[in-house]
Amino acid sequence: MGIFIAILIIILWFGHLLYCLLFAETDFSSIFFYLHILIQTFLYTGLFITAHDAMHGSVSRNRKVNNFIGYLSTILFAFLSFRVLSKKHYLHHLFPASEKDPDFSMKSNNFFVWWYSFMRNYTTWWQILLMAITFNILLIWFSEIKVISFWVAPAIFSTFQLFFFGTWLPHRRPFTEEMKPHYARSLKKNHFIAMLSCYFFGYHWEHHQSPTTPWWRLYRFKE
Repeated sequence: MGIFIAILIIILWFGHLLYCLLFAETDFSSIFFYLHILIQTFLYTGLFITAHDAMHGSVSRNRKVNNFIGYLSTILFAFLSFRVLSKKHYLHHLFPASEKDPDFSMKSNNFFVWWYSFMRNYTTWWQILLMAITFNILLIWFSEIKVISFWVAPAIFSTFQLFFFGTWLPHRRPFTEEMKPHYARSLKKNHFIAMLSCYFFGYHWEHHQSPTTPWWRLYRFKE
């Protein structure tokens, strides 16, 4: 099931991106233009959530298959390094909301300051170079406005979605007793909102309590 869901998300991400680049109109007065951007943002988030599950070995019991899907998902998302992400994410679970947590901001609780620090921690020059090369290759076949609207913008919006529900909202200060031992808070039980907001990733205390539970089973753990 994990492999099937991972492949489905990758296919939907690629299929919708291709449809938008080929057929969708960049009409700023059309609601469908913004709807396509929202859908693609949601699918970008799904790519990263898939990679995140692979970091926990939750996509497949076969390690090679699991890691392949992880590498593929992070590359498609923004040429990220699955190996580096896995190491840092391990530290995040081992030392949540502390100086040793690479995702946590000790300096500021402000959303945008923390987000900027978070992005600097994970962005590399190689990544920027590969994205620039891909951007220019896409311009051979598609208009600049389409590439920006449906390939660049949704990826950026997705980082805000992932950061808000996966880092800032669950781990921001002040801490409470109920957040221990993971220093993570969780959304109230509403499976529709939890799925629509970030693939149940808002059930964050539950994720830290059972990190090998895949995203599509987190709602059961919440129950």
